[in-house]
Amino acid sequence: MKVYSSGEPSAGIRFNMLHGKCGTRLKQQYICPKDGDVVARDEMVKGYEFTKGQYVLFSDEELKALQQKSTQSIEITEFLPTEKIDPIYFEKTYYLGPDKGGDRAFKLLSKALQKSGRSALAKYATRGKQYLVMLRPFDKGLVMQQLRYADEIRPMKEVPLGDADVKAAELKLALQIIDQGISETFRPKDYDDEVRTRTLKVIERKVEGQEITEQPAEAPKAQVIDLMDALKASLAKRSERKPARRAAAKASGSKKKVAAKRSRG
Repeated sequence: MKVYSSGEPSAGIRFNMLHGKCGTRLKQQYICPKDGDVVARDEMVKGYEFTKGQYVLFSDEELKALQQKSTQSIEITEFLPTEKIDPIYFEKTYYLGPDKGGDRAFKLLSKALQKSGRSALAKYATRGKQYLVMLRPFDKGLVMQQLRYADEIRPMKEVPLGDADVKAAELKLALQIIDQGISETFRPKDYDDEVRTRTLKVIERKVEGQEITEQPAEAPKAQVIDLMDALKASLAKRSERKPARRAAAKASGSKKKVAAKRSRG
C-alpha cells in the first residue's frame, strides 16, 4: 500500500524570522552557552540526559543500528470494532492507496472492513520508527490512523477536577441545552478557522501595500462566569429563535397555498 497525506500543506500559515533592520531571512545557529562558540553541524554529537546535567553519548552508527528497518508493508495484528478505540489515541491521519498490482487486495480489505464494521490494528515502520496504526474504511478507500502508544497517554487522574457536586436543576438545564442543539451528522464545512481567514486578509492587504491601522483588541479581564446563568442565557436565545422560525415557516406555507389557488383558477 502507498501512504498519502490527508491534510493540505497550504492550509497552515507560517511566518519566517527576518532581520528587522534589513528584512533578510535569518539562519538558525547553535551556540555553546559555556564558551559562546557557534557550533558547526559536524562538531555536534547526540546524547541522552539520564540525570540532570549528565549525558550518555551516541554515535551516528549506534543510533542507526537502533532504528527500525523501514518496510513497504503494513502488518495487521487484529480486528476490532472501530468505536472501541478512544479518539484520545489518535495522532495523525493518512490516506492509503493500492500499490502497483494491489488494486484487488486493497478493495477487498476496504469492503470487508466496511461490511464487518471493524477496523484493523497494525504495525508500520518508516523513517527508523515503528508505529501502531489503525486501518479503517473511508469513502471508497482506506484511512491509516497513527495511534499513540499507551505510555504516551497522560493519566486523567493527574488532572485536578475538584470535588464540586452537580445539582439536579443544573443537570436538567444542561440537558435541555443539549436537546436543542442535537445534530445527527458532522458537517465540517459549517466551520471555518476564523483566525486563519482574518490573518490571510491582513496578509493580502499588506502585499497590496495597504496600511494596517486596526488596534489590537484589549485582553478580556478575568471574571468568574456563573455556569447556571450562562446556560439560562443560552436556553433563552434558542427559545427566541424557535417562534421566528415557526412564523417564517407559516408564512412560507401561506404563500404556497395562495400560489396553488391561483394556479387552479
